[in-house]
Amino acid sequence: MNNYLLVFVGGGIGSMLRLGTYRFARLWLSPEFPWGTFAVNVIGGLVAGLVTGWLMSRSAGGNDPAGLFLMTGVLGGFTTFSAFSVDAVLLFEKGQLGVAAAYVAASFVFAIVGVLIGLAAVRSFA
Repeated sequence: MNNYLLVFVGGGIGSMLRLGTYRFARLWLSPEFPWGTFAVNVIGGLVAGLVTGWLMSRSAGGNDPAGLFLMTGVLGGFTTFSAFSVDAVLLFEKGQLGVAAAYVAASFVFAIVGVLIGLAAVRSFA
């Protein structure tokens, strides 16, 4: 199967799972806290660890169809926080503590700054 098609189908599945998680959290938990996002990030991190460990044990490399479908597709559609978490942990495990810390800090700071800039840009036209 075409790699792009694998990612496309997996991404659709992951996005539907994310929506279901958000709706479930909103229905059963307080809407005053972003429980859906929190759950998606925690579940995504757990599943990313499980899938990464399984993929590494197979040592099929970056073109493994299962990895493309599960990691890039399903988990990419479910949450990109899982990919971020895996990258940070792998840098840490390689002993690149400074790089890992800089990656985590810069990701948070620049993501928040990006949101602020995007919101300001849209609000300036409203």
